[in-house]
Amino acid sequence: MPIINVVLGEGRTCEQKRELCRQLTEAAVRSVLVRPEQVRVVIQETKLEHYAVGGMTFAEREEVALKGQEA
Repeated sequence: MPIINVVLGEGRTCEQKRELCRQLTEAAVRSVLVRPEQVRVVIQETKLEHYAVGGMTFAEREEVALKGQEA
């Protein structure tokens, strides 16, 4: 039974997450030859201020981008 864990920055719609689950399930069915009901997908949403790359959180990146648009 495949268990697929996804860490995703918050802000996606329910439909986007449902589509992600559908496509991940389809990929698991094709690649590891299991039935769809055997696939588990766990989405963990992370606040943008709890997720950073290069020392800058994604919340900070959004603030910088918005300031750049104002100028």
